[in-house]
Amino acid sequence: MPQIRPVSDLRNNFAEISRVVHETSEPVFLTKNGYGDMVVMSFEAYEKLQFESEVYFKLKEAELQAKQTNQRFSHKEVFDSLRQTLQEKADDGNV
Repeated sequence: MPQIRPVSDLRNNFAEISRVVHETSEPVFLTKNGYGDMVVMSFEAYEKLQFESEVYFKLKEAELQAKQTNQRFSHKEVFDSLRQTLQEKADDGNV
């Protein structure tokens, strides 16, 4: 269940809010005059959210590209291409 607290708690109970966001990895929602104002979360939770958002964006982008062409690659073709690219970079000293 999300924690919703008045924004004044950030000033008056900072240590408690910090403990909650770190222990639960869940955000605390802060309100001002009864309306949502901001969200406080741990740095680790923020990084995880950013990573998940980036992965989701990349998957959506790949899905759109897949709809624009009928060309498909097998698992072997993809990994062979990756290995070749990495080997070329290693040979050039870029890895």
